[in-house]
Amino acid sequence: MEFLCYHRDRPGSLPLREELQEEHWSYMDPYAKEMIARGPTFAHDDDEVPTGSVHIVDLPGPAAARTFAFDEPNYQAGVYRDVLLRRWRNLLGRTMWDFPGGHGGGNRYLVIGLGAGEPADLAVPPRRDELIAYGPLLSDDGTTWLGTAALIRAPDPDTARAVLTPDRYAGIEVHTWEFGGRR
Repeated sequence: MEFLCYHRDRPGSLPLREELQEEHWSYMDPYAKEMIARGPTFAHDDDEVPTGSVHIVDLPGPAAARTFAFDEPNYQAGVYRDVLLRRWRNLLGRTMWDFPGGHGGGNRYLVIGLGAGEPADLAVPPRRDELIAYGPLLSDDGTTWLGTAALIRAPDPDTARAVLTPDRYAGIEVHTWEFGGRR
């Protein structure tokens, strides 16, 4: 089962995040084969202060996903203010490392639309070659659509936001994102 886990940073937690960097990576190392995508988010394209950390990972079930999300060292130490954890379906069938656009070049964004009503955006949009990851957010049992999440290369946040149908969501968030992993 695939899950999207988005830890949002607590304001002012950067020094603690930096202090725990090796612990975070060591925690993530055993999940390397299960990772579909990962990386930090930022407030703006030119910002160097992280606002969160996204991991899309294939795990045995909801209990394993909760363990993954809440045993993470940054979460345990108070770096994060909250966590969005949802089942997710990988409509592209690939990982970020398989993205044809590679790791560099262009702006990249995390787009999260939280659902309001009938499911939307269940098919891969036409700009497939700009999508790094794409799929619906689902209930733990995988039967109820709760929204859609995408990682996308786009020239600006508004273009990234346009990957989702605006009137079908209670809200759409766009966060600057970059490829993550051990450095």
